[in-house]
Amino acid sequence: MKLLGLALVFICTAGGLMIVAGVDKGISLITKSILPAMPGEMVIIMGCAFAAFMVANSMDVIKGCIKYLGALTKPAAYSKEDYIELLSCLFMIFKLARTKGWLALESHIENAHDSELFKQFPSFHNNHHAEVFLCDYLRIISLGNENPHQIEALMDEEIANIAHHEEHPGHAVQHMADGVPALGIVAAVLGVIKTMASINEPPEVLGKMIGGALVGTFLGVWLAYGMIGPIAGAMTAKAETEIMYYKAIKVGMIAFLNGAAPQVAVEFARKFLPHDVQPTFQELEEKLNELPAPG
Repeated sequence: MKLLGLALVFICTAGGLMIVAGVDKGISLITKSILPAMPGEMVIIMGCAFAAFMVANSMDVIKGCIKYLGALTKPAAYSKEDYIELLSCLFMIFKLARTKGWLALESHIENAHDSELFKQFPSFHNNHHAEVFLCDYLRIISLGNENPHQIEALMDEEIANIAHHEEHPGHAVQHMADGVPALGIVAAVLGVIKTMASINEPPEVLGKMIGGALVGTFLGVWLAYGMIGPIAGAMTAKAETEIMYYKAIKVGMIAFLNGAAPQVAVEFARKFLPHDVQPTFQELEEKLNELPAPG
């Protein structure tokens, strides 16, 4: 859907020009005025934009931007099935802790990679950062700190740090989008300088040169608000779905520490989820009933 939206930006721009100028005149403007000027203008605008982006951001952020470009084809980091698996994993952990005590989790926490409990839930088990996040708090609890207020406060701090890290690529691309219109003006001014250096040329030549210069302004605004800005928004939206996964873990954990039964604790986490990925009560209950006894 997002790729379709970007394609519509091209179609509507060209289509609107043809409606205003007429099909023949519109095609002529695109092929004879806009396209010939685009290579040089694009080098100035996008070349400077990418160079400034590299100056302003670390390699970690740049890698994060490349990773989050996947938001154009996969807008959400997790599906309903992924959350059903997460909630099932939390249920198994809570049930084991309730029946055998927190120390029964020690072998799973210390060697999560080979844990038979975690291996039952492959999408969670393959999510290294989320697995470490959960195991770290289970370790703190097993060491004797079961105070839900302290655990919640620490979780909130860590999730805030995760959110800052995950959302930064989208913000970085948005900052680039904010600067692109100004770089379009730079390209246009350079075109005007070139035109003024040829002031003795006939009007038809000067008109073509001025038109080419104005392509820079057009491209700067069009790229910023029609392409780069929306891509940044999609990246930030996907980052928010990434953070939601950690928040669901926190809600279930805190509910259990406050005395809720295992199934009630995961129900707290289920109700916290957005409706587009929230499993129904019956879907989750059916999955939980299929789980083996924790061991």
